[in-house]
Amino acid sequence: MSTEATPSTPSPAATERPRRITALAGINALEGAALAVSGLYLLVMGVLGRPESPQQAETVGITLIALGAIPLIAARGLMLLRSWSRGPALITQIMALPVAWTLLRSQGALIPAGIVLAGVAVTGLVLVLNPATTQILGLRRGAGANPEA
Repeated sequence: MSTEATPSTPSPAATERPRRITALAGINALEGAALAVSGLYLLVMGVLGRPESPQQAETVGITLIALGAIPLIAARGLMLLRSWSRGPALITQIMALPVAWTLLRSQGALIPAGIVLAGVAVTGLVLVLNPATTQILGLRRGAGANPEA
C-alpha cells in the first residue's frame, strides 16, 4: 500500500470545460430542442387538430421527437467531455445544412429561418471539426496515429 495520499477531488484542469465545447454543446442542445418541440407540435396537431393527413402528421411528429434526441444526447456527452459525442454532433450539423438550403430556397419567413439555421450549422461544424476539440475529447488523428508522437 502506498503512503502517498491521492487527492479526493480532481484537479481544476481536469474538470474545466473549454468554451468551444460548451458552445458546441449549446448548439446541439438548441437544435435538439427545436426538433423535439416541432415534433411535439406536429404530434399534438395530428391528434387534436384537423390536418389533411393525421397519420402523416403523427408519424412526422414522432420522427422529429426521435431525431431531436440525437443532438440532445450529443450535447450531454459533450458537456461531460465524452469522446463518442463528437460523431452525433457532427452528423447533426451535416444534416442541418440541407434543411437550411431548402429553407433558403423557399419564400417568406422561411428564408430568415434558413439563414439562422445555416449560420448555426456552420458554426457547429467549425467547432466540432476544430483540431482542439478533437484533442480535448481525447481522439487521435488518423487510423495510424501514434499516441506517443
